[in-house]
Amino acid sequence: MADWDARTYGAVSHPQFAWGRTVVEGLTVRGDETALDAGCGTGRITRLLADRLPRGRVIAVDASAAMVREAARRLRDRPRVTVRRVDLLQLRLEAPVDLVFSTATFHWIADHDRLFARLFAALVPGGWLVAQCGGHGNLDRALAEVDSVNASPPFASHLGGVSRPVFFADPVATRTRLERAGFTAAEASLRTAPTDIGPPADAAAFLRTVVLRTYLPALPVELHERYVQAVAGSLAGADGRVLLDYVRLDLRARRPGG
Repeated sequence: MADWDARTYGAVSHPQFAWGRTVVEGLTVRGDETALDAGCGTGRITRLLADRLPRGRVIAVDASAAMVREAARRLRDRPRVTVRRVDLLQLRLEAPVDLVFSTATFHWIADHDRLFARLFAALVPGGWLVAQCGGHGNLDRALAEVDSVNASPPFASHLGGVSRPVFFADPVATRTRLERAGFTAAEASLRTAPTDIGPPADAAAFLRTVVLRTYLPALPVELHERYVQAVAGSLAGADGRVLLDYVRLDLRARRPGG
């Protein structure tokens, strides 16, 4: 899969930032904890997390080299934040942390059993996992429109075998996986988050960077703009604006002990 365009993502990811800020604001912390930001992206939310931990520190990790570079650039004035490139399925920390925090990341990882096992191992006894990601039903309507455009000429001959590697889990299965990993007090719930990203011309940058990034590398460069505009036009409603049918999965769980 192509790496992220981290600079553009940082400029257009207003919905993800708003959801992440809400999760940060809902944290119950003393302020001296060590936290792992599991999937830090560009570091915008990491900065808010660090602000909640004025006497603590944050280990920010991401699998994307581009995101890690951008996060390190944005957070270079934060000595209590360490940024590393890490695949969460291979996560190994020098010492366990008090809090694992994550937003807009877990749906990019198919193996949630292994993911939760690695995050469980990363926590001290009594530590908490608090996260949000795309959940069951996320972007169903939008991705159906994308599939329709993908099947039309001149795109079909290039996109026939290309898929979008995402996993939108449901709450019941998520609680089961968390408990199987050893967590207790596991909670998981869905909430709809319909998001207006503007008229097609304004929505194009967001769609290109977030929703369509796995398809564009399979297309000739000369078709990129035509493809993005075709998708944007197909998603526009009667009011001429693009509304994405986001669904978020909120989850939290505790490692027993402590």
